[in-house]
Amino acid sequence: MTTRWSHDATELLTVAQMYRADAAAVDHGVSSLELMERAGAAIADALDARWPRGHVLVLCGPGNNGGDGFVAARLLTERGRDVALGLLGEIDDLAGDAAVNAARWVKECDGEVDALSPEWVRWSDVVVDGLFGAGLTRPIEGVALKIINEINDYAKPCLAIDVPSGVHGDSGAVLGAAPKADLTVTFFRHKPGHLLFPGRGLCAQVRVADIGISDEVLEDIHPTQSRNVPMFWASDFPRPDAEGHKYGRGHAIVAGGGELTGAAQLAAYAALRSGAGLVSIASPPEAVAIYRSGRPSIMVRDTIDTAAFAAAVSDPRVRAVLVGPGNGVTSGTRANVLAALDGAHACVIDADGISVFADNPEALFERVRGRAADTVLTPHAGEFDRLFGKTSGEGHTDVGGGADTMDRLGRARAAAALSGAVVVLKGADTVIAAPDGRAAINDNAPPTLATAGSGDVLAGLILGLLAQGMPGFSASCAGVWMHGAAAERFGPGLIADDIADCLPQVLKSLYADLGLEGVPNTTF
Repeated sequence: MTTRWSHDATELLTVAQMYRADAAAVDHGVSSLELMERAGAAIADALDARWPRGHVLVLCGPGNNGGDGFVAARLLTERGRDVALGLLGEIDDLAGDAAVNAARWVKECDGEVDALSPEWVRWSDVVVDGLFGAGLTRPIEGVALKIINEINDYAKPCLAIDVPSGVHGDSGAVLGAAPKADLTVTFFRHKPGHLLFPGRGLCAQVRVADIGISDEVLEDIHPTQSRNVPMFWASDFPRPDAEGHKYGRGHAIVAGGGELTGAAQLAAYAALRSGAGLVSIASPPEAVAIYRSGRPSIMVRDTIDTAAFAAAVSDPRVRAVLVGPGNGVTSGTRANVLAALDGAHACVIDADGISVFADNPEALFERVRGRAADTVLTPHAGEFDRLFGKTSGEGHTDVGGGADTMDRLGRARAAAALSGAVVVLKGADTVIAAPDGRAAINDNAPPTLATAGSGDVLAGLILGLLAQGMPGFSASCAGVWMHGAAAERFGPGLIADDIADCLPQVLKSLYADLGLEGVPNTTF
């Protein structure tokens, strides 16, 4: 049996949905015992490829993850590997397929099943973690905790089955402790916990094994969360038009601040680089000279007050407006946000445009819910908490727990449903959520993006895609992915200015992947 690995699938399955996928596969004629055999084979294949020599310690728990471990131990032994196996609990307490494969390990390999002991870890060359699966709901304790601590203390090479034990598959949360794996082998589809921190940092490389579950089972499961990869939003991505012109590609306006002028300039430049036909900065009078001394490709409009700003954004050729970066937490910023939301164009509200509604978020949500055009909110964790609240009783609308302690996917979804906007909850594991429940988790952002102005560039990227007519959810997903891809392409030493400069190469590769490299990109 040769394991086939899945590389292109985008859907993310929750723990409950994965249980349904397993059950559906059985209903379609694949026995659960065969699924476990294929899972164990995938584990053995991955281990042999990564660590072809050395003593292997397989740690088995009382559930199906332990059953997968018994299969892997048997197959590795049959291949001539030196394998020891330890069980958490008693072999007589095992049930179902796990019990069947434990018996096969004993009978066919003359294998021993010993009670787990932390001392075993230090004498092994590589550890297979099959203690607990993705649906664990209680903190790890006792001997399992001691073993996990030994794996981490001795920095033992570790292959995790499904997820590192202690990582919850839906949230990425760590329940007490979890081993830091070097490789994680999961089955059929990724789970959200593979992409959400802190779980993502413990999974390391994740390989998805095809164990014989048909993609057809997804038709009944209807997963609404996905990895943020180009094929997820490719059908909505703007296509260059040989007969196009600048207004056809969209006019975008960025509200400029009077003091922190760099933020609006970064956003405007990113909007141009992402394909908007033309971009203007609406500047207060005191900063007009600064903005006009910047890039000549960016137009500048003198907007003395909110009425002038409202007049600028009411131009029917304007397709998208950004308010917030460098604008200041002021009554003027608040008024500009509301003026922007009065129009028929798409809106991106970022930074100060979010924080200015911290005392009355419903005033923002009411205006967003009442409009037909797309609205995108792009908060980092602190701005998210200011708008949506950490706990009840603080004058905010509670959507559950602090951003660092609760499920980011669930919080972003709740915030999108509440506000009526697409919510881009920024971070190392950015979550993009739509009001209708669709969500995506991004996993291509390098740590170099933690630099001043990076968020302004992201807001501008999304703005530029909206200006070209891309729907709000797809534009947000594409902007977040392009942001990460550009930073990854640049490498170490990145500053915010570099991100937009790398976009032409990112777009060139993206067009090639989408089959658009031969389409001329003409503007007038």
